[in-house]
Amino acid sequence: MNLTFLGAAHEVTGSCYYLKACGKNILVDCGMKQGPDEYQSQTLPFPAAEIDCVLLTHAHIDHSGLLPLLYKNGFRGNIYATGATADLCGIMLRDSAHIQMFEAEWRNRKGKRAGRAEYVPLYEMDDAADVLSCFVPCRYETDIALYDGISVRFTDAGHLLGSSSITIDMAENGIHKKIVFSGDIGNSGQPLIRDPQYLTDADYVVMESTYGDRSHGVRPDYVAELAAIIQKTFDRGGNLVIPSFAVGRTQELLYFMRIIKERSLVSGHGNFNVYVDSPLAIEATNIFNENSRGYYDEEAAELVKKHINPIAFPGLKTSVTSEDSKMINADKQPKVIISASGMCDAGRIKHHLKHNLWRRECTVLFVGYQAGGTLGRNILDGAQQVKLFGEDVTVLAEIRTLEGISAHADNGGLMRWVRSFAPQPQRVFVTHGQAAVCDFFAGRLKDELSLDSFAPYPGAQVDLLKNSILTEGVKEKARAKTPSRPDTVFDRLVAAGERLLGVIRKNRGGANKSLAKFTDQINSLSDKWDR
Repeated sequence: MNLTFLGAAHEVTGSCYYLKACGKNILVDCGMKQGPDEYQSQTLPFPAAEIDCVLLTHAHIDHSGLLPLLYKNGFRGNIYATGATADLCGIMLRDSAHIQMFEAEWRNRKGKRAGRAEYVPLYEMDDAADVLSCFVPCRYETDIALYDGISVRFTDAGHLLGSSSITIDMAENGIHKKIVFSGDIGNSGQPLIRDPQYLTDADYVVMESTYGDRSHGVRPDYVAELAAIIQKTFDRGGNLVIPSFAVGRTQELLYFMRIIKERSLVSGHGNFNVYVDSPLAIEATNIFNENSRGYYDEEAAELVKKHINPIAFPGLKTSVTSEDSKMINADKQPKVIISASGMCDAGRIKHHLKHNLWRRECTVLFVGYQAGGTLGRNILDGAQQVKLFGEDVTVLAEIRTLEGISAHADNGGLMRWVRSFAPQPQRVFVTHGQAAVCDFFAGRLKDELSLDSFAPYPGAQVDLLKNSILTEGVKEKARAKTPSRPDTVFDRLVAAGERLLGVIRKNRGGANKSLAKFTDQINSLSDKWDR
């Protein structure tokens, strides 16, 4: 039993863990690293065809985003995830492919004039669509026998619709071990979804530490605060523009908006309109509506029983086509506009900022983290002017944030989650946090709970049978370099060869007649091309 940390080790994104047990090769998550040039130079350090299955904690791209690349490179196993996660991946992976294809087209249009080599996306729409056929929907708290000696169980992590912590039971050579992968642990008290469910039994725990060094503070009254912002903006005659992440955060906002409307907390503006202008957010909202049973918390489930949609209300308008989107700003009445992307770097939100940022009567409300270098961060940091579609736009609108809203547990929530294990695990591996945060939280687990904790670096390997760290991983950061794109046709040929090798190994012990026929077919193909 061997565990290798491939991603989210002393970093926040790109979650990927490689487990070898009972003769099987298993990935837990296969996430994309997110940040500058996130669609470039991301490779898989193993033959994709040799992976037997993937266990997916949830649908966010930093946990699922490289699954189409895995398929493109030869993987054909099952991907086990909750039903809601499978449904969300159906839209999010396609959206990821669409963004990459659009970016490639744009870059190549410019690059061709400059004589640069062709830019090729990591994967395309067909790869995203094909990998979806590998998904096997699973229910919470149900034991699933994967292979001889290996079973898994999904437990609600309370982070996103369908998000999970995953428990893997393994028995090898008469030795039994249990390892828990936390996934992203949710913040308590979120609307719609349940609080994270606690686990009590594990030999090893791999846990996230995103907010391991800070507290979210006292939970604000989001409904009252949001209503006050709407009231003030509408009284000035302006629009409230909200850059929002399409999956999760948009649905939370709709939940708050329904309460505001139901309680008439905004006065003097009639049945004001709330526009959701993001095809991805609209599709995600439909998935939330279709997956209420088994995923919603008690309060939201009770509303559903009363035939009340927790995220729908009079005045809610959805915008699918680009023409629909353009008509929003043609409407001169004060309104709420919720649009993606959440950090303002892409998507329709940029058009709404162009139409509203320069208007003193309007408000731009940020409801999520804004990474350094993004348009959202620049606006939040007080930029007086930004460039949108080649045009300089002066920032005169009121800029606000809805503080404390987060889908991640803070340090207190993380400590409560890990304290639930009794007896204590043999070792806790701290991942999915900035480097200093991983080290800080691992130290806190040692000092306060006397846990044997370790914050691995990329490539770290652990022998789970012996509870022995084989290597701590690569501590030195790679030097920044300009990413280069591979020759995609040849790259696909190499991937096909790796897949063939994986197929050959899987047929070990097969009937001699069948293996001989397979050998002749390979030799015949090799003879054709070996010239």
